[in-house]
Amino acid sequence: MHRLPDHDVTLEPLTAAHADAVLAFEIENRAYFAASIVDRGDGYFEEFAARHAALLAEQEAGICRFHVLVDDAGAVVGRVNLVDLENGTAELGYRIAEKAAGKGLATAAVRALARLAASEYGLTTLWAGTSATNVASQTVLTRAGFRRVGDDHQRYELRSADS
Repeated sequence: MHRLPDHDVTLEPLTAAHADAVLAFEIENRAYFAASIVDRGDGYFEEFAARHAALLAEQEAGICRFHVLVDDAGAVVGRVNLVDLENGTAELGYRIAEKAAGKGLATAAVRALARLAASEYGLTTLWAGTSATNVASQTVLTRAGFRRVGDDHQRYELRSADS
């Protein structure tokens, strides 16, 4: 568990104990997320328990590293994940609750996870994708030390030597 500087939030590895709070976070923010990324669909919510268990199995196998941002009241206010860990590389993805957006939390969380990726998971390269129109996500990534790869604003990369 890592306390994020300047935020009343901890970055925690995802566990079975987080299931109810993660589901509440996803339901509460569904419309907000769907405004900028593809909606998860009703099936995600209907099969949430099985999906959560599958994520934990992937994490146990070392394929992925899932994290939640938990506020002092115990509510999940964000998710920050590393998926497809292979050969020192992983894809970073995140989502922040609408009520917590615009306060620097996403940048702080991405920075914290990038440090963990290098120090605890042995990763040397992270990459993240965003849509060409998602300027907020592009800003978070660049503030966290990622560099755009190519000209289309959709792929960003961070190498541990950069941070």
